[in-house]
Amino acid sequence: MRDALALRAQAHARAEAGRPADAVRLLRRALRVLPLGTGGLEATEVRTRVLITLAYAEAEVGSTATGLVHLGTASDLLASWPDGSVRFELQVLVKAQHALILHRAGRSAESIALHDEAIELLQNAGDVPVSPILLPGVVMNRGLTHIASGRPVEAEADMRLVARTADERGLPLVKAKALGNLGDVAKLTGDVPGALRYYAEAELMFRELAPDLVPRTQIDQGTALLAAGLADEAAEQLDLALPQLRRNRAGQDLAEAELARAAAALLQDDLDGARLLAGSAQRRFARRGSRSWAEVAALTKMRAEAVAVLRDEHGRSATPARAAKLARRLGDVGLTDEASMAKMLGARLAIRRGSLPTARALVAQVSRPGRTTPVDHRMLLRLCRAELSVSAGDRAGALAEAGAGLTELGRVRDRMGGLDLLSGTAVHGRELGELAVGLALEGSDAREAFAWLERTRAQVYRYEPLPAIDDPVLADRVAEARSVSRALQQARLEGRPVTELEARDEELQREVTRLGWYTSRWGRPRPVCTADDVVPVLGERALVSFTTHDEELSAVVLTSDGASLVRLGAAEPAAEISRQLHADLDVLAPDHLPQPLVDAVTASAARRAEALDAVLIGPLAELVGTRELVVVPTGSLYAVPWGALPSLRGRPVVVAPSATAWLTAARGAADSGRREGVVLVGGPDLPEGVGEVRRLRAAFPDAALLDGDLATVQNVVAELDGSRLAHVAAHGVHEPDNALFSRLELADGPLFAHELSRLGRVPERVVLAACELALSHIRPGDEALGFAGALLASGSHTVVAAVNRVGDRAAAETVDEFHRLVSEGKPVAHALAEATALDPLRRPFVCLGTS
Repeated sequence: MRDALALRAQAHARAEAGRPADAVRLLRRALRVLPLGTGGLEATEVRTRVLITLAYAEAEVGSTATGLVHLGTASDLLASWPDGSVRFELQVLVKAQHALILHRAGRSAESIALHDEAIELLQNAGDVPVSPILLPGVVMNRGLTHIASGRPVEAEADMRLVARTADERGLPLVKAKALGNLGDVAKLTGDVPGALRYYAEAELMFRELAPDLVPRTQIDQGTALLAAGLADEAAEQLDLALPQLRRNRAGQDLAEAELARAAAALLQDDLDGARLLAGSAQRRFARRGSRSWAEVAALTKMRAEAVAVLRDEHGRSATPARAAKLARRLGDVGLTDEASMAKMLGARLAIRRGSLPTARALVAQVSRPGRTTPVDHRMLLRLCRAELSVSAGDRAGALAEAGAGLTELGRVRDRMGGLDLLSGTAVHGRELGELAVGLALEGSDAREAFAWLERTRAQVYRYEPLPAIDDPVLADRVAEARSVSRALQQARLEGRPVTELEARDEELQREVTRLGWYTSRWGRPRPVCTADDVVPVLGERALVSFTTHDEELSAVVLTSDGASLVRLGAAEPAAEISRQLHADLDVLAPDHLPQPLVDAVTASAARRAEALDAVLIGPLAELVGTRELVVVPTGSLYAVPWGALPSLRGRPVVVAPSATAWLTAARGAADSGRREGVVLVGGPDLPEGVGEVRRLRAAFPDAALLDGDLATVQNVVAELDGSRLAHVAAHGVHEPDNALFSRLELADGPLFAHELSRLGRVPERVVLAACELALSHIRPGDEALGFAGALLASGSHTVVAAVNRVGDRAAAETVDEFHRLVSEGKPVAHALAEATALDPLRRPFVCLGTS
């Protein structure tokens, strides 16, 4: 008997820790060591408890039906049991376990009813002694079922009750689970930063109390990131969870992780990967008897197939009829939002076939979005209605749907936290925005096209920055990341093994990024500007806003004379020339290249600069004349060194992520008054750079000078906060895979772009005499994130930085000349144009923000 009890205790702990397969093995052993038909009430009680635990574990790794069979056997054993506290507790356990198994199978209505019965029994138990963990456990499972049913108010009440009870009764693992579930409630209501905060708290506790439950939290974090459109980050979280879930044979969680990973693959445009992962999840759910989950997996698989059909890829089986049939199945299991999604997929497929009556009928059947309807469902409904309007020749109706959808998306974005979350949200409105921009471009109305471009691009830069939340954990992790990055760099230089350091560096970057999702705050969004807002402010400048649609490159040009739309031809040739020019300038950067190599690469770069000039600026020549330019790039054009183009040599050019961002920066620069603080920073291993910083003392005698050992991250950050001008001469690294970890190398390690958004007041003007720190990672919506972008988003008005690698001597000479010209009273963009014109192919600096 004691052996069976010990095995059951071990099995219960394994099941609680997320290892149901181990639990099944232990429980079967427990049944084998129990006597058959003898042993009296004690043996029967042990057998009943073993069967109750086995029911859940078998349902997790096998099927719901198998689990319920074990519960039926347990219930039969209790039929002849005498009344008393033991029988009462076991009856409640059977009912609660039945409810939990039904919840895990997606049968929410039945589950809630059984949970209510179990909770009522416990609340009316009077003096009957029961386990202290029983009531909070049952209430928590009911809360989970409320979440699955889209009832956040009821779910939050249950989870907060559980958390309080867990504190009172000393149940830390129960508290950790309640926190994770509060994350689910926040996610359900659209509070993604709040959800990520709860998940982080829960994960920390799980790592200490029950490490096998960490993958469950990683699944939850992944789905929250998908809601924010961060497919790469979600995929990373899920890829961390999947191996352990496979080792633990955690059937339900493994299938859910595969399903979420399929959704991430879909956002990453990996249609085959999405289809295969969703198919695997569907089969796992079906084997478990989880019908509703299986249908959700079928929906994800159909989404991948539908996208392929809509792109004219052959061999896919998505049809309007199949989508409508799937919608009926989803409706039968009570999944209203998912049924609507299937109907909308069917409608888009019907529109693609020209079957407009079928499409209209399907859209008409879509349920009205509710409070918890996911944002991607809302955007798809708007897209379906807009596409129907286009098919009916109702251009105004289509644009009205697009406008309403982007307004809805804006409300979702307003609730986001860090820069990553703000920028990622744009992915949900990508197709809707593309439809609107396409209609505007077809109409050849430059002002209308400009208005839609502004509504669909670079929304991050609209938000008023707020002081970041002080978080000691984040500060510790950033400090450790800096230390590890420094050690990694040194190990590479010395030829030592770096595998462990690289792994720790990646782990810390992930953790710092996660913490930033809910410890960074952003204020009110500023209004999107129109052509009428911009034209009066331009004066003698011209604003050129580039865009790519249907593989064609166009430009909207605004001057004091009005607005014009210019077609520039196929987009890919311009992008390819831009990439080639970028590669040439990187090769040309080092100070001491052999002259024959310099001559050959210079000739190649000059040819490519001329070719790019002919594509981008030549067709605009009559409109822009010799005006100063404000350029809003798109995609790969963010990496263009504009001063290297022949027709722009010596011409002032300002680069901005959107016209709204430029106008905001220009107004801010005009209204901010004059701060006097100047900071001069010289990083390590830059002999000429350090000398150049010291030379600048003549121009800025009262400046704070930080070089050598004084140029530490702490000192530099302290001086940057609230300064008028910051000049930093240091090596820089752009991280394309994690833009906010682009960095400046200082005396004690890197200063990350991530840290800039945490300054109380970023410098008004920043000069980065470093390599490629004007580069950005481009997200959907032309959201450009990187070191310079983080400064602009956080409130800097102007950033001067390079889009390529730069030699130390070239950097020093450029900024020395630049500061001399600025001290003579020349505006920033004018000074930079003159400084780079002396050697434009080796001085690829650009002026970002405003002049």
